[in-house]
This record gives sequence, C-alpha cells and structure tokens, in this order.
Amino acid sequence: MERCRQRRRSQHNRRNGRGVVAVEFALVLVPLLLLVSGVAEYGRAIYQYNALTKATRDAARFLSQYAPSEPNYPLAQAKCMAVYGKTVCEGDVLVKGLSTSMVVVCDRVDSSGCGAKQFANVPIYEGGDSSGPQAGTINLVEVKISGYSYSPIQTYIKVGTLAFSDIATVMRQVL
Repeated sequence: MERCRQRRRSQHNRRNGRGVVAVEFALVLVPLLLLVSGVAEYGRAIYQYNALTKATRDAARFLSQYAPSEPNYPLAQAKCMAVYGKTVCEGDVLVKGLSTSMVVVCDRVDSSGCGAKQFANVPIYEGGDSSGPQAGTINLVEVKISGYSYSPIQTYIKVGTLAFSDIATVMRQVL
C-alpha cells in the first residue's frame, strides 16, 4: 500500500515539473527573441550603410573618368548609378528609401552642397605634407548621399527611423 502511494506521488511530481519547465521556457523565450531581433536589425543597418558607401564609391569612380566641363558630362547617370547600381534610373533601388534627390555631386564646376571644400586645383606636395615644395594640382569629385534614414523591419522595436550621417566618397578627376 505504501508503495502505491509513493508511485502516485512521483507521477504527480513529474506532471507538475513539466508545467514548471514550460513556464520557465516561456519566460526565457521572450528576452531571447528580442535579443536575436536586435542583432538582426543591427546587422541589417550595417549592411545598408555598406551598400550606400559602395554606391557613392561606384558613382565617384564613374565620374572621375570625365571632366565636368565636357558638354556630355554624365551627372544624371552618376546619380542613377548611386541609387540603382546602373547608369539608367530603372528597376529596384539598391537600398529601400534611397532616391536620386539624396545624391549630391560636387566637382570643380559646381561645389554647392559640399560646404567650403576645394575641388579645383587642389595642391599636392612632395612628401605628402604642405611643408615641402608643391608638385602640382589635381581636381576632385565628391559623390555624397545625404539625408538617408534607416527604418527597422521589426515593427515592435520602437526606435523610429535612424538618420545616417552623410556618406561621401572623394576621388581624383581628369583635368
């Protein structure tokens, strides 16, 4: 008889233990999912920032082959390249929310929108510092994406939109 009671108690304790494990799992699952979602969003933000950086680099490299004084200077094509990854403004954008109005190009002809930077006849010095003799001048082109905001894909993360700082690439341009 005593043995029968012990067996019933052990079966009862096992059933109660299963319920406790389920509650503990539920309590741990919520913070774990939030942590995994946060890491995924952070990785997505880094991916978008790198995609924008590559887009400015490709557009600056494209424009560096042309002189801004040429009649067929491909400014619109460079803006398309920064947004769509090709010289034609059609298809999917490289990064959601990016538009050609966010792309600013500064060169020796037009440097509005780039502050007080110098793009024409920038002196270069022997040895790399300005204490040595001047070796010549170069012209520069800058492609900048300004005003891009990252918005998270998970709607329960209440950070709103995060504004990236200006992403710019400067390269030498032909004379």
